[in-house]
Amino acid sequence: MTERAPPRSPLDDERHAFLADLARTASPATVNAYRRDLDALVAFLDARLIDTWTRLDVGLLRRFLGAERSRGLAPRSLARRRAAISRFAAHLVQAGLLAHNPIALIRAPRQPRHLPKPLDVDQLAGFLDTPHDGSPLALRDQAMLELFYSSGLRLAELAALDLGHLQPQRVRVLGKGGKPRQVPVGRRARQALDAWLTVRGQLTGSGEAALFVGVRGARLGHRAIQKRLDELARRRGLAESLHPHRLRHSFASHLLESSQDLRAVQELLGHADLSTTQVYTHLDWQHLAASYDAAHPRAHRRAGESGKLTTKDED
Repeated sequence: MTERAPPRSPLDDERHAFLADLARTASPATVNAYRRDLDALVAFLDARLIDTWTRLDVGLLRRFLGAERSRGLAPRSLARRRAAISRFAAHLVQAGLLAHNPIALIRAPRQPRHLPKPLDVDQLAGFLDTPHDGSPLALRDQAMLELFYSSGLRLAELAALDLGHLQPQRVRVLGKGGKPRQVPVGRRARQALDAWLTVRGQLTGSGEAALFVGVRGARLGHRAIQKRLDELARRRGLAESLHPHRLRHSFASHLLESSQDLRAVQELLGHADLSTTQVYTHLDWQHLAASYDAAHPRAHRRAGESGKLTTKDED
């Protein structure tokens, strides 16, 4: 006896259309996450015999998010649920099924801000400069490491790179929401990329567009990249865990500490909102204080003074 397929929801068509459209610009990981979020919403609506998206309103969405919170969903997961529904509701508005986006009236849940600790500059330099065996896979891995740290790329951005995206001194990436940007490629990263490109043909043919490929010649996936970084950290004696987001965070933190240019770091990271960059990066107080003392017209110190600010309006 063959197993029956689960009953089809009347809400499926628009959900599938939205996910298919999303897949054209978003990473597979984002599409899968949004699919899980919308699956949960559809199950909630099906249980209440809601059979059309035109009935989606603020009350229903508040009850759904409340139920998800009650069953123990973390604030970060709730925030992602809300973001997925917001983007889907915008699709429903565009399709003429809703007059407005109801999620806009629901406040996003507060969530703790857990930032990965940036690696020490000298520690990271020693890790990147560790000699390797010069094999095609070692050259590929070195190029990925250098590019992550040189350009602050997200995992999905690096995995999606094609040969045509790479230019002599910069690389073109497609960020979150399908937003394109160009970021510089540093000298050491460029050298590592050139070394990789000289041997890339040993792993794949001319028909493969992906910049980074695996042993079978196909594009390297997200999980494979994460595993390689973790393995390299152990093999090279790095005492701490290593993942793409930590390299991106180290890139932002080190650049901000050196340049004090928050706007430039925002552009390089591809953040739409400056507040995201402020939270994402780690500002050392001594760097902030030195920048303040040097730049603020009423904060200049007299020669020989170590801590007292000299302004005529001092209390």
